[in-house]
Amino acid sequence: MPDRRFALACLLLGTAALAGTQPAAGLAPDRLARLTAFLDRTTAPGGYLGAVALIAREGRVLHRRAHGHRDLARQKPMGVDAIFRIRSMSKPIASAAVLMLMEEGRLGLDDPISRYLPAFASITLDGGGKPARPIAIRHLLTHTTGLLPGPDSSSLAEHADRVARTALAAEPGTRFGYDGVNTELASRIVELVSGQSFDRFVQQRILDPLRMADTGFEVPPAQRHRVVELTTMGADGRLQRVDEGHAAGAMQKPYASGAGGLYATAGDYARFAQMLLDGGVHEGRRLLARKTVELMMQNHLSTLPPPAIPDNPGLGFGLGGSVLVDPAAHGRLGSIGMFGWTGSATTWFTIDPTERLVAILLMQHLPRSVPNDLPRPYAAFQNLVYQSLM
Repeated sequence: MPDRRFALACLLLGTAALAGTQPAAGLAPDRLARLTAFLDRTTAPGGYLGAVALIAREGRVLHRRAHGHRDLARQKPMGVDAIFRIRSMSKPIASAAVLMLMEEGRLGLDDPISRYLPAFASITLDGGGKPARPIAIRHLLTHTTGLLPGPDSSSLAEHADRVARTALAAEPGTRFGYDGVNTELASRIVELVSGQSFDRFVQQRILDPLRMADTGFEVPPAQRHRVVELTTMGADGRLQRVDEGHAAGAMQKPYASGAGGLYATAGDYARFAQMLLDGGVHEGRRLLARKTVELMMQNHLSTLPPPAIPDNPGLGFGLGGSVLVDPAAHGRLGSIGMFGWTGSATTWFTIDPTERLVAILLMQHLPRSVPNDLPRPYAAFQNLVYQSLM
């Protein structure tokens, strides 16, 4: 039976839905020590500032640990309740918002986006001429619209209007081109269909039901001391703090960005991931249908040549996240069908239905194309998680 004291601690830290810790039930302690040692080395002086790792199996948190520090001065130890900019790990949450409206019959994945954003009815291909097919909502969630990166804007509405005046680089549905512009348009459609602002819809329909109390598009001032400092590598080979142009914990864009605007803790994000792993249910409350989650976590690039993300052999893409279709081609330990994604500030998660596993790694570093930058930790972390499974 799960330790009741640990369950209470999980509740205080925002992970009550994943209460209990029994290493012998799912992780080999001696092998888990390898992961701990790796993250200790990775966050030692000269490396990343800090990290929070979380592993859950069958709804129980089997491992949750903080490493290193959350400030560049390395004076404030990292805590398991630290708050991170999860950037593109916002996209699966935005996709879930769209799918909720699909389940209500208020939109369809094959609906042309011009039904909701009429200006896109006249978009053309680069070089002139109308595309053979319209951009559909499905294309937004799978990053196959053919759209180029979007311009800076002051709101989701302005963003959509400005993108509609650009041209397509490819026919919709023919090429995977990952960019936040797709999710921002999907977020705007959520606003138009629901009659609510995107942030309010996400709060009421996803964050509140999952009790993700430390997740949002901005952090309350009283909790901003928990936000981890964001670093990048300087030309001198030393970490430097990123000047974001706003206070840590403030809105990262002028609007609530479904493409990359959320802050979260590892415990909070584990709630969202566990809901998907459990087929759309959280603590007896259904947020998404089981079949909707199945569709979300299938490879929607199956008709493309190749049927995978071009620079990631073995990875397809579902509705808001990657799907492992060929472990051998991907070159990492894992299971066919595992679903997840990363964030540009060095965050990573996976959901594995076969192993009934959720794994999360949160750090805060913006990589740069410089020879002395820190190596990405995702492959090693994934391998270390999977080699520890019993």
